[in-house]
Amino acid sequence: MFRLKVTTVGNSTGVILPKEVLAKMHVEKGDNLYLTPTPNGFEITPYNPEFEQEMETAREIMKQYRNALRELAK
Repeated sequence: MFRLKVTTVGNSTGVILPKEVLAKMHVEKGDNLYLTPTPNGFEITPYNPEFEQEMETAREIMKQYRNALRELAK
């Protein structure tokens, strides 16, 4: 478990993430993180959950129209 401190950053309030956390999340300065509500609080993730849902929908459509897409690719 990591302890995070809420601090002032310019005119805003921010949380400082330790280097170890950033390395495990595979993020670096300038990357986006997403704060998602869960039943147990919030989850911070580098992955956009809305994009993942859109990709799942796209995968289903591509599977359904696999033959047509294959013919179009020729």
